[in-house]
Amino acid sequence: MVVAGIEAMNVFGGTAFCDVAELAGHRGLHSRRFQNLLMKEKAVVLPFEDSVTYAVNAAKPLIDALSADERDRIEMLLTCTESGVDFGKSLSTYIHHYLGLNRNCRLFEIKQACYSGTAGLHTAVNFVLAQGSPGAKALVVAADISRFMAAAGEEAGNAEWAYAEPSSGAGAVAMLVGEDPVVFALDPGANGYYGYEVMDTCRPAPDLESGDADLSLMSYLDCCEHAFEEYARRVPEASYRDSFDYLAFHTPFGGMVQGAHRTMMRKMLRAAPAEIDADFNRRVACGLAYCQRVGNIMGGSIFLALAGVVDSARHARPVRVGMFSYGSGCCSEFYSGVIGAGAAGRQRQFEIAARLDDRYQLSIEEYEAVLANSGMLRFGARNVSVEDDPRLRLTRSGVKREALVLRGIREFHREYEFVS
Repeated sequence: MVVAGIEAMNVFGGTAFCDVAELAGHRGLHSRRFQNLLMKEKAVVLPFEDSVTYAVNAAKPLIDALSADERDRIEMLLTCTESGVDFGKSLSTYIHHYLGLNRNCRLFEIKQACYSGTAGLHTAVNFVLAQGSPGAKALVVAADISRFMAAAGEEAGNAEWAYAEPSSGAGAVAMLVGEDPVVFALDPGANGYYGYEVMDTCRPAPDLESGDADLSLMSYLDCCEHAFEEYARRVPEASYRDSFDYLAFHTPFGGMVQGAHRTMMRKMLRAAPAEIDADFNRRVACGLAYCQRVGNIMGGSIFLALAGVVDSARHARPVRVGMFSYGSGCCSEFYSGVIGAGAAGRQRQFEIAARLDDRYQLSIEEYEAVLANSGMLRFGARNVSVEDDPRLRLTRSGVKREALVLRGIREFHREYEFVS
């Protein structure tokens, strides 16, 4: 019997970050409300970065670890994003080129808000299971950025903008999908879907994010409950408390995950507060390890949580993880899979935590300077030169390993190069 899932995965959490407690203090945010976000750091997109550089920098270590023959068996490359750079041309074309992959490869993109990464993983797994090309692999890259721009006028005084800023991050998660899913093997048929139309958050223009925070929270909680109920209908023995060693949630911010878990424990099990807190610390908190340091990366957030579970749990035996994926608008899914006994060893080579440690920490003054100039690369930019920007003298110091950077845009075509 053929099995399929994630053979290896890597995270790119940016070149630079800012301390969100410092940012909250600078913005004058209410300390109690800010603390409920459960955030520590956020990745900040620099002038020479975009969704393509994030995606390639996440995927390249996976590709470099393969033999030439293994690399040539990648026959599908899916990008999962709401941060595309073109209405027609997908990020996958740029990624394919800069990774040097075989041209006998399907290239396409999936968009469904923060659910896109889960949609991409299932598409890739089904491609492998179909055995139309036995032994073929797929590369799935969920890459999203939130390029905040300096607020002005009414927006500057908007409380929701202020509280969204600390949790909105940037990042990419790359997953190699094939028949040796030691990192994460999906449970066949163990899925519960739930979706409907709701205007909770959206991007009505390429560089504009809008939404209703309260409605988004209610939709997230509603979907979590009903998606799990559908999962339990399809997997009759399923128990929210007993079936999963760990739980990984789509993570807009840690406090939202904590609230969702609390609600599920109350509704499904009538659990007391002390039991809920203990269960959160045991099964959920490790999935926040990287999310708290990168911020909300939309389609990749659930896999950022999964990477945190793999690297934090480090069990010598296989463990089952329940996964809740949510995308505004909305579509959601509760599904599950098994982290193999060799997952931690396989993942150790990518040094995800160490690479997050290596990032350049922006001062508040530097962060504000990045915001003030962030409109330079807004969607549809036609002719832009980045290579001679004086800001690079500061921010390039964060590039401590080989990385792809944006050099400029010529007649809409984006041009990149690797630097170290």
